[in-house]
Amino acid sequence: MVSIEMVLTESMEDYLEMFYRIVSEQGYIRPIDLSNAINVKPSSVTRMIQKLDEVGFIRYEKYRNIALTEKGLIYSRFLVWRDEKLKEFFHLSTENVRVEEQVEGVEHYITPATMKFIRKLIIYFKTNPERVTELERVECDSDYPDHEDLRCLRAWLFRHSG
Repeated sequence: MVSIEMVLTESMEDYLEMFYRIVSEQGYIRPIDLSNAINVKPSSVTRMIQKLDEVGFIRYEKYRNIALTEKGLIYSRFLVWRDEKLKEFFHLSTENVRVEEQVEGVEHYITPATMKFIRKLIIYFKTNPERVTELERVECDSDYPDHEDLRCLRAWLFRHSG
C-alpha cells in the first residue's frame, strides 16, 4: 500500500518559501516576522504554522522560535530556487513585463521536471545570448492569435499593461 503525502497548497508553499528567506537572512524566525513579511494577520500565521508543524515541515513550540525540519528545508530551498529560476527565465525575454506577478501566477503549477527543463533553457540561453535575440525575431505561424483581444483571460488580472 502506497501512502499519500500531504500536498502543499499555494499558501503553504508561500509560507515555506518565506520561512527559508527569513531564516537565511536573520538566522531565526518568529511568527511576527512572517506576519510582517507576507502581510497577513498574526492569527492566520499561527494557524498556518500549526498546519505546517502537523505535517512535518516545521517544528513549532508556542512562544519559541520556529525551525524548519529536514523535509521543510528541502522543500523550502526548492521553492526559493524555483522562484529565482522562473524570474531569471522570464527576464531572458525583452518582451516580458511584470515578471514578479507572472512568476507568482505560474510558480505553483510547474512541476520539478519542468523546472529542470527551464533550468537547462536558462543555461543554454545564458551560454548563447544571441539565441534569445534570434528566438524573439522568429515569426510564428497562425497557430497563436497574436492580434486577438484576450483581456478576459485570468492572466489579465495580473495587471497586464499591454
